[in-house]
Amino acid sequence: MSQLAGKVALITGGNSGIGLATARRFVAEGAYVFITGRRQAELTRAVAAIGQNVRGLQGDVTHLEDIDRIVSTIRDEKGRLDIVMSNAGVAEFAPLGAITEAQYDKTFDINVKGALFTVQKALPLMRAGGSIIVTGSTTGSKGTPAFSVYSATKAALRNFARTWALDLQGTGIRVNVLSPGATLTPGLEGVAAGGARDALFEALKAQTPLGRIADPSEIAAVALFLASSESSFMTGSEVFVDGGLAQI
Repeated sequence: MSQLAGKVALITGGNSGIGLATARRFVAEGAYVFITGRRQAELTRAVAAIGQNVRGLQGDVTHLEDIDRIVSTIRDEKGRLDIVMSNAGVAEFAPLGAITEAQYDKTFDINVKGALFTVQKALPLMRAGGSIIVTGSTTGSKGTPAFSVYSATKAALRNFARTWALDLQGTGIRVNVLSPGATLTPGLEGVAAGGARDALFEALKAQTPLGRIADPSEIAAVALFLASSESSFMTGSEVFVDGGLAQI
C-alpha cells in the first residue's frame, strides 16, 4: 500500500537534487506534490520528469510575497497540506577573512529566513498528523573549513526544529530535520569551482566511512520515512543520512 496515498506535499527547492528526488518518491507513494524553484525553466523540466500528480510553482523563498502566493495557490487548489519540506538552500565556500556581507545575507536569507517563513506561512494549511521536514546538513554539527556561514545556517535550522516541536505541542504536527552528507546534486557540483570538483569529491569520499557520495534517491527514501506515519513518534529529531560522515 502506498505510504502517502491521498497526501498533499510542498517541497521548496524541488526542481533539482534532493528536492526533485524526494518529489519523485512522494508521487510514487501516492502524494500530490507542489514543488517550487526560482528558475521557471528548471521547474518546468522537473515537472515533466515527474510526470503526474505534481505542480510547479515558481517563487523565491526570500520574497515573502512569493511564499504567500504559493501558499494561496495550494489553499485554492487542494485546501490543505499534509507535508511541508523546507529544502531550498544555497552554499558557497569562503574562509574567515574572505566572507562578504553579500554572501552572508544571501546564504542566511535563503537557508534560514526562507525556511522560517515557508513553514510559518504553510502552517495554517496543516492539521494533526502533518509532517514538517527541514533539510539540514552534517555541517551543522561539525566544523568544515571555509564553510562557516553555510554551516551556521544549518545549525540554526536544527534549533528551529527543536523549538518548533515545542511550539507545536498539542497540534499533532511533527517537525524533524533531515541531514544529508555529501550527495551528488547540482548544489554540490556548484560549490566546487573549475578543477576543484574532483579534489572535493575525493576528499568527501575519504571522510565518509561508506567511502562514497550519496545518490539523491537515498536521501529521498529517508524523507519518505519522515513524511509518513512510520515516523509518527518522532518530533524535534535530526536524522543523519550521511554514510557515517558526522558520526565517527
